[in-house]
Formats: sequence, structure tokens, C-alpha cells
Amino acid sequence: MELFSDLDAAAFLLEVGVLMQPPYLVAGLGLAIGVLCGLTFARLVRDKLEAWKQDRLALLPLGSGVTTLPYIGVVIGVTLFIGGSLQVFGFSSGVALLVSFILSVATAGALWVQLERLMAQVENGTFSAVDFDNFDQFF
Repeated sequence: MELFSDLDAAAFLLEVGVLMQPPYLVAGLGLAIGVLCGLTFARLVRDKLEAWKQDRLALLPLGSGVTTLPYIGVVIGVTLFIGGSLQVFGFSSGVALLVSFILSVATAGALWVQLERLMAQVENGTFSAVDFDNFDQFF
């Protein structure tokens, strides 16, 4: 009984209840959300392309609620993953989440515009294979 006489309950709970620092849980949760929502979004886009191939249904507008929700989930997941990863390297949580949010929204916006352009090309029949050896077409 005298082994633990110097510990009180509040001090013991503070020792046990400390959140993990750095926040690996935030990065892991963000990765899981990003991957699951990304797979869902990819499936929806693939189904939309299959429906266009089969019945010539419209590919655009891409921004319906069904496709936008998983895409927003990807942005949230990537934001949490990058923010948690930056916190691992010593950034404060506010700065890490702000930087990761700006990066995620900028990248997601650019990818959304590019995806809509590609779908418009597919719908118009002007889509051609991309030649990665010739970088002049990208600039």
C-alpha cells in the first residue's frame, strides 16, 4: 500500500490522459478519410464515364452533390493528413492546419478544373492521348 502513497488520483489521470504529441492520430485519420473518399470519388467518375460510353449521358456538369461530397471529403482528409504530418515536425497546430488547408484547397481546385477540361474533351470527342515525353504541350 505504501508503494503508491505519493500519487494522488488527479496526478495519475493527468499522466494517463495526455494526448499523443505529435498527433499521429490526426495524420492517420486524415489519411483514412482521404483514401476512402478518394476511392469513392474515383468510382463515381468511372461510373459516369461508363454511363457516357453506354448511353451517351452527359458528363458535365461534374459538380453535382453526389460527386462533390466525396471530393470535399478528400480535401478534408488531405488537410488533416498534411496538418498532422507538419505537427510531427514541430509546427504548431494552427499554422500546420492553415498551411495544409491552403495547399489542399489550391491543389483540389486545380485538379477539379483539369478534370472538367478532360471530361469536356471526352464529351466533345477531342480527347487525345497525353504524350509525357513532350512537355511543350503543358506550358
